[in-house]
Amino acid sequence: MAEQEPGCLHGKKQLPAFTWEVRANDRSYHRQFKKRFAFCLSKQKYAGNAIKTAKYNVFTFLPLNLYEQFHRMANIYFVFVIFLQAFPAISTLPWYPLLFPLSCLLVIRGVRDLIDDIGRHQSDRNINSRPCEILCGKRFRWRKWRDICVGDIVRLRKESLVPADMLLLCSSEPSSLCYVETTDIDGETNLKFRQALLVTHQELVREESMAAFDGRVTCEEPNSRMHSFTGTLAWRGQTYPLDSERILLRGCRLRNTDLCYGLVIYAGFDSKIMRNCGKIKRKKTKLDRMMDRLVIIIFVVLLVMSLCLAIASGFWAKMFQEKHSYLSAFYKHTTPAQQAFFNFWGFTILLSIIIPMSMYIMFEFIYLVNSCFINWDLEMYYAAKDIPAQARSTSLNDQLGQIEYIFSDKTGTLTQNMMSFKKCCVNGAVYGTGTGHEDKHPRGSGVTWTQNVQKKSDFCDVTLLEAAQRDKDPVLREFLRLLALCHTVMVEEKGDQLVYQAASPDEEALVLAARNLGYIFLARTQDTITISELGKKRVYKVLAMLDFNSDRKRMSVLVRDPQGTIRLYTKGADTVILERLQSRGPNETFTERALDLLGATAIEDKLQDGVPETIQLLKLGNIKVWVLTGDKQETAVNIGYACKLLTDDMEILEEKEVSEILEAHWVSNNNSSGNGEAQSSSSLSQQRPKASQHKKRALIISGDFLDKILHTGEVLKEERRLWQRLPCCRAAGSELQGSLVEKAFVDLATSCQAVICCRVTPKQKALMVQLVKKHKKAITLAIGDGANDVNMIKTADIGVGINGLEGAQAVQCSDYALAQFSYLQRLLLVHGRWAYLRICKFLRCFFYKTFAGLMAQVWFAFHSGFTAQPLYEGWFLALYNIFYTAYPVLSMGLLEQDVSAKKSLEFPELYVVGQQDELFNYRVFGITLLHGVSTSLASFYIAFWAFRDHVGSKVVGDYESFAVTVATSALLSVLMEIILDTKFWTVLSFAMVAASLLLFCLFSFLTQSIGAFRIAPAIFCFPDATRNALTDPYVLLVVLLSLVVNTIPSLTIHLYHTMAGKTTIQQKTRLKAKQAPEPSVELRAHVPRGSFHRRSSYAFSHQEGYAGLITRGDSLRAGAARPGLLHPEMQTRALPSPPSPSP
Repeated sequence: MAEQEPGCLHGKKQLPAFTWEVRANDRSYHRQFKKRFAFCLSKQKYAGNAIKTAKYNVFTFLPLNLYEQFHRMANIYFVFVIFLQAFPAISTLPWYPLLFPLSCLLVIRGVRDLIDDIGRHQSDRNINSRPCEILCGKRFRWRKWRDICVGDIVRLRKESLVPADMLLLCSSEPSSLCYVETTDIDGETNLKFRQALLVTHQELVREESMAAFDGRVTCEEPNSRMHSFTGTLAWRGQTYPLDSERILLRGCRLRNTDLCYGLVIYAGFDSKIMRNCGKIKRKKTKLDRMMDRLVIIIFVVLLVMSLCLAIASGFWAKMFQEKHSYLSAFYKHTTPAQQAFFNFWGFTILLSIIIPMSMYIMFEFIYLVNSCFINWDLEMYYAAKDIPAQARSTSLNDQLGQIEYIFSDKTGTLTQNMMSFKKCCVNGAVYGTGTGHEDKHPRGSGVTWTQNVQKKSDFCDVTLLEAAQRDKDPVLREFLRLLALCHTVMVEEKGDQLVYQAASPDEEALVLAARNLGYIFLARTQDTITISELGKKRVYKVLAMLDFNSDRKRMSVLVRDPQGTIRLYTKGADTVILERLQSRGPNETFTERALDLLGATAIEDKLQDGVPETIQLLKLGNIKVWVLTGDKQETAVNIGYACKLLTDDMEILEEKEVSEILEAHWVSNNNSSGNGEAQSSSSLSQQRPKASQHKKRALIISGDFLDKILHTGEVLKEERRLWQRLPCCRAAGSELQGSLVEKAFVDLATSCQAVICCRVTPKQKALMVQLVKKHKKAITLAIGDGANDVNMIKTADIGVGINGLEGAQAVQCSDYALAQFSYLQRLLLVHGRWAYLRICKFLRCFFYKTFAGLMAQVWFAFHSGFTAQPLYEGWFLALYNIFYTAYPVLSMGLLEQDVSAKKSLEFPELYVVGQQDELFNYRVFGITLLHGVSTSLASFYIAFWAFRDHVGSKVVGDYESFAVTVATSALLSVLMEIILDTKFWTVLSFAMVAASLLLFCLFSFLTQSIGAFRIAPAIFCFPDATRNALTDPYVLLVVLLSLVVNTIPSLTIHLYHTMAGKTTIQQKTRLKAKQAPEPSVELRAHVPRGSFHRRSSYAFSHQEGYAGLITRGDSLRAGAARPGLLHPEMQTRALPSPPSPSP
């Protein structure tokens, strides 16, 4: 099937089209095909295997980076102002002083982007330079991954990564089995097997036959469907069907298989894992987008103000010329209209400093320092592996304080990728953790049978070990015998060590626990199992093996012991075992009946430290956590309960209930309105099955169900889809109706307290994030540790990578890197909330001080004939935003705190402020604007009225002294407002305020000295103005009056807010004290109240085990190895050692 465009969510159903043809060992055939990708340009149809995730190269960095940077409206605004300054007729300042700060801003951001991209280039180079063996001519040679082409035959060795999507031709295992680990693809740590076609297994036994192989594979075009593949192999006049069981996907790791050979089907970006990796997008914070809109609003207001003042200047000039006709000689070369035109541009330039460049430069510095605070936080340093927290992006810190939804992977993110045998109950006695009998080193045990096993269990109970050694309890003996016999684990000897390979980690944990207690699984053949029971070797004949699957939820093995007794051993979910203890069920096989219960086991998929507490804190902070995993549903649900994401009082909505709710929603929606408009999420959240009326709900769905609901255009096995049954979707191909289905589903999901999506592909993970962003306009965070999480991390507003066991792909594509999931609480509730608080206060204070200090230019125009003459000295305008008021605001942006880190974690409810945009929004900006305007009005008109009829005790009633008085009043009022608004005082905070006053005095002395005036009177045109004005007591009283008038309203409001804030904190403290403590996490079977189905804690096997392979003998080695193919190093010419990867 031809793949749909990534952004298309509602395409029509398409039939499979096998247009991808691959010919083995024929590179020239594939090179002749090209495809169009842009206008008349074309490229090779069959992509090479080299990948490129970097954004820039040497030639594209400068144009692309500048193009991206000028998507910021502020940069366009600054370029426009510089352009106006280049015209001397309207310019108030030279253009080059304004170009310098803009250049600095562009260079800072460009260097930051360049450093990030160099890291991506390094990663690409390392991946493309990995060594591999490619068939060249008649022998295999060591090459790089980037040299692989479609149609090549590649040889892989044990523990190597699969470099491209390949058809398995044969392997060194019996029946050409191949065991792979798909951790980087779906997060599962269990082994999966792939098997070659019988014909290639039998015929391709030597390198000569590989070189002569000319098979032709015809299959579907490259697509993102990880779990499906359809095609055929044509060879020697015969056609053989192919499916996903024959395919090795790029990113898998070869395990327990010495050698295998594959034919490359999809390479590079055509491979399925790369099709699931989204593109790198420039992320902008919510405040960034708001600032772009504010720049446009301010610029429009500025133009309107300039236009009004220019029109007024034209009328004033006309009236002045008519009244003072004797001055007509001065105006004979200009008209009032011309004066208005030039004054318009003059006012535009004069008022352009309302949006100063220095604010954006400080922005970058604040972001950088706050990122350093994250890097330096010892509370997020993982000493066990020497991994600190890392802020890989320096421009998203404030958005960490606004997260509403967290999308988390399970394996390796919430869990440690380790299964642990914790407890067991045998014959009514409980052993293990929490019983008081556990001991890592029991004295006098004399245990010697665990020395020959490579991986050891951490479970040891003294009482259980002693009981096993005494061998007096027949029930315990049979219990341990069952653990050693009833499984599909493969065993391999490495020297004197036994290595177990299991279909699931929990099955391996049971075998290790039995071995730890003296019942060691040693070997198996097609029809026998050999174990050691307390040092005595016993061979059991396997008569039948009934494997686990998702329907049976149990596994059984029928064996004959050495004494000839036939026994049936069964293990499985408690829900299916308990009902088979006494009577036979209706759908039960004859053998699995009237079972005797031997015991129960408790296996823990170990959570990372602090995961339950972290999720609880995040939930209290109004952050919803969704788990998106490639794992199976039973395992994900168990982890959900263990980490407190799910609770016993929750109603669990599964696929059937979701279908009913959506269908009921659309029926009621169509009955209420004929236009098909979706109801609100609140009304949708009230739709539920009649059997339950719970308030708390959790949604649990699978990836296949997600495809049916959202109609993503993927090929589905089911012929009848849910969306075809929904009333809104009966009209096929309706994009609007499909969008309404999306919105209804998202509304339902977001109304739930928890969401778990199982068996989802990397692309589906990204789709879930995209849907929430699209329909809820919410800030999202994605966290994961593997390559299967990369697309989700790129799509979310914030991407967090975990330095885990699944490689560094997630970290390389993330914005922030952590060692543990639990560090997320400090990253968001402390650093994120502080960063949001600091940036918002910085913006408020910066806009306030700008309006308060510079809006006086507008009021001065009403008293200066509406000319564009500046009120202030030119040096005051230049230094106001750089030295005089910048440092206190900068200190606030770097160090401000409302509460300590401890209180931030104690009261996670404080985080809601950022989610609701309370600290900086259009309302806050409007209030800040009015506050700044009122301050400028008071500073200007108090001085204006004071200077109107009084010249002072000294001769200070001039324009220069008036300008100094207004400037000093505005500056002191701004500094007082910053002092009142600062909640967290440090030595640096005091130093910054003092430095502002000292710099004002210093630069006023330097720029207004008589010596400077004599050197350049046009530049230093305010000689001794500040000294003359501020030494007059009358002027000082005017400044003091302005300061008092401007401070009293702010002081009153701050006192009110302070008192109200204390009351709120006290109320929260009392509320928290009344709350009952959360129960500790226990391993127990959770039964949701009101549920009709008892949930089992059983989570064996992510997929069906190896029972079929064992009973057929496919997985068991023959006596003699296949000559030539299986051991190429034994041929006459030895192969060279593999080259080391390039750095």
